[in-house]
Amino acid sequence: MSTTAYPPVSEHLDDVEAARAEGRRKMDWALQHMPILRALREEFEAEKPLDGQTVGMAMHVEAKTANLVELLALGGAEVAITGCNPLSTHDDVSAALDANENINSYAVRGVDEEGYYDAIEAVVAHEPTVTVDDGMDLVHAVHEDRPDLIDTIVGGCEETTTGVHRLRAMDADGALKYPVFAVNDTPMKRLFDNVHGTGESSLATIAMTTNLSWAGKNVVVAGYGYCGKGVAKKAAGQNANVIVTEVDPRRALEAHMEGYEVMPMEEAAEVGDVFLTTTGNRDVVVREHFERMKDGVLLANAGHFDIEIDLDALSDLAADRYESREGVETYELADGRRLNVLAEGRLVNLASPIALGHPVEVMDQSFGVQAVCVREVVENADAYEPGVHDVPDALDREVAEIKLAAEGIEIDALTEAQEEYMGSWQHGT
Repeated sequence: MSTTAYPPVSEHLDDVEAARAEGRRKMDWALQHMPILRALREEFEAEKPLDGQTVGMAMHVEAKTANLVELLALGGAEVAITGCNPLSTHDDVSAALDANENINSYAVRGVDEEGYYDAIEAVVAHEPTVTVDDGMDLVHAVHEDRPDLIDTIVGGCEETTTGVHRLRAMDADGALKYPVFAVNDTPMKRLFDNVHGTGESSLATIAMTTNLSWAGKNVVVAGYGYCGKGVAKKAAGQNANVIVTEVDPRRALEAHMEGYEVMPMEEAAEVGDVFLTTTGNRDVVVREHFERMKDGVLLANAGHFDIEIDLDALSDLAADRYESREGVETYELADGRRLNVLAEGRLVNLASPIALGHPVEVMDQSFGVQAVCVREVVENADAYEPGVHDVPDALDREVAEIKLAAEGIEIDALTEAQEEYMGSWQHGT
């Protein structure tokens, strides 16, 4: 049961039992397709590597995440969780988690800003010894509101690009007081979750929300990091014409060399049919861009926070504003042009009413990395100083090996001679 004043999800729902049953059904379906987490469940349940720990989490609370949460609980932890985005929670999944005696879930879809931060404070009130974050709001709350907990926190993990950016800035200022693994930056996260997960789920969600095709459209991708690369690749694969906007000359050159048009957003605004932001930064699409856009464009965000598209400026420009389709808000300008915003400018692949997030198989890999990182920070806490840490390569490889084994894929191994050659500087031509 909850130890805080803020109520768990079960107190927000009318039919808790029905919600729990539906949430469990979603979780069971996802787990069928998560061989990495299934393998780790056997290990964690047998060895209890997290015995005595309290894990505080701020994540997208849906079926795939829920299987990570239960894995940590099976490993011996008490877990308290809330959402990291007001529109990405599935209430039925949250209720199913809260039914577990070792888990308290405070995540509720659609809460206002006050409720969102109250729920984070409720998680912090459980006095976590490990934090698992998606966006860094939980780490921030601990440092700002409960610095007395820092000495008892052994470490944490951060899931997403935006959160790692914030953590590195915090670390550079000397303000991060315990070790946190940058899970987002490890190969198993970037190469699969960011590229394939973001690319596939964002485009699928937009297509299902609008019932529109990608073929022949000018798709403007803002930012050519790993997420932007995935969106661009998948859009091009569906016969869209991809335009990339960038601020980094190397990434811009990379996009050009990979066959995409590259131009400033000011120019792209005039020709784009769909705009998808993936930068993790603010004010990427702003008033001067809205003023140049064609009638009927789609505006969507695949970055963590709803600050990439300046909706305040768009509201100021609009003569009318209405829901034209579930998950689509139309801003009609004085000259009759209609600019359509998906999912309130929030993370489209999770915040749209029909969104399901990244594919299950992709999140199995990312959450496998999260799980072994939690295990690592508990078992080897003394090895890590306060600050941001790369995920140890051995852990990343461990997750890849579990996945390959589950797929029945075998690979070669280096011979002793090859290992000696690669480890020596004395071999010449």
